[in-house]
Amino acid sequence: MVGKRGYNDGCALAHGLELVGERWALLVVRELLLGPKRFTDLQAALPGVSADVLSQRLKELQGAGLARRRRLGPPAPAWVYELTGWGAELEPLITGLARWASQSPALPVHAPISASSLILSLKALFDPDAAGDLDATIALRLGDEEFAIRIADRAFQATRDVVGAADVTLHTDTDSLTAMLHDNLELSKAMRHGRVELTGDMATARRFLTLFPLPRAVAVD
Repeated sequence: MVGKRGYNDGCALAHGLELVGERWALLVVRELLLGPKRFTDLQAALPGVSADVLSQRLKELQGAGLARRRRLGPPAPAWVYELTGWGAELEPLITGLARWASQSPALPVHAPISASSLILSLKALFDPDAAGDLDATIALRLGDEEFAIRIADRAFQATRDVVGAADVTLHTDTDSLTAMLHDNLELSKAMRHGRVELTGDMATARRFLTLFPLPRAVAVD
């Protein structure tokens, strides 16, 4: 890419790193995988990035043909960033990398995580054998963001925003959901302490929370 120092290597992997290997680039892509976002939404989801660096990463992703900027129409007109079709093809690479990295004994499981990142981590960790014959739609309201999780035929699908009825609705936050998934925080206890509000079938909600086990950490020599 013009103005950037490259690897001078004909390998497609090297070129791929030139496209998305800059710091924060893949995390920007991660935040856009579930749908478009405003610049301020990206800043909120990536609190460690400066406005200048975020602007630069977005400019580079647009220049590479991975993202674009467009204006939303009424009733809430705003400029948003979204992935192109080619940019969206990065999803299996990102979830695969996340699945691989979840085996790290140094994984900072208690560090802050954005809502989009948490939803994508569910996709990366989803266990189809545990899901079995479960056929359910789970609405997740994480702060101001809403997601619909569809589990059927041993497959996982996630979309931003909830359309239609859900079997279960969980209104919580990323820390509480992470604790229920990976820190043995029981759903009923979280409800008693006001960390989650549940609408719908409790048994389905409990089963849902068991479908995303962390893999065993690798042994480091």
